[in-house]
Amino acid sequence: MNRREFLKRSIVVVAGMAVPTAALELIDPKKLLAAKPELRWVFLVDTHSCVGCGFCVKACKIENEVPYDANVTRTWVERYVITKDGKTHIDSPKGAINGFTSPKIDIGQGHTKEIKDEDIVQSFFVPKLCNQCENPPCVQVCPVGATYQTADGVVLVDRKWCIGCGYCIMGCPYGVRFFHPTFKVAEKCNFCYHRISKGMKTACVDACPFGARRIGNLRDPNDPVTKIIMTERVAILKEEYGTKPQVYYLGLSKEVR
Repeated sequence: MNRREFLKRSIVVVAGMAVPTAALELIDPKKLLAAKPELRWVFLVDTHSCVGCGFCVKACKIENEVPYDANVTRTWVERYVITKDGKTHIDSPKGAINGFTSPKIDIGQGHTKEIKDEDIVQSFFVPKLCNQCENPPCVQVCPVGATYQTADGVVLVDRKWCIGCGYCIMGCPYGVRFFHPTFKVAEKCNFCYHRISKGMKTACVDACPFGARRIGNLRDPNDPVTKIIMTERVAILKEEYGTKPQVYYLGLSKEVR
């Protein structure tokens, strides 16, 4: 019996996703800035600039060894179409790797839904990726320490240690984790850590032709991304979970979940 099988069979109970009381406080970027004077990676998404081209998804898959045709991806783009009847229609065919080539909404299992132009009140695109939470529940539930948080805030997965139990996938409230179809371990966005640690940008940031994605250092008050986060109206996803996500959004609509 190899190590992975032994650990899989040995694990019976994993500690629940208990979030400390401090995590329930509303997130304040200025407090995070003052907490540590070194480096804290942070991401900024401008929904006003995203056109749903899918270039970011393509670049991510190629850079990070995720099979191109697999229906899983580290980052993806969602399309939101709001109609006059108050309904919100959301789709992301194959993570939007090929963009949105049809006005029809993909409702899954090969089916689509056509919405008349005159019925649409608003439509927009929202990129999604790992939020590199300040209080990551995925780290708390990993029984072997394969998922861990670096000093500069990025949550990584050690493929050699991961036993594929799936607890981290179930524990993530943002749905950003999946099983890698080739390596058979937990997989997710890591802000292209191998790139940013060498002074490069993430693959998705480099690929975006409209500047909808940006990465910066929250500890640096002169960083252009930090300036926007500190001075403009930004939002985060699922703030009520107390995870303190570090992906901030400009122009985030209330319909986004």
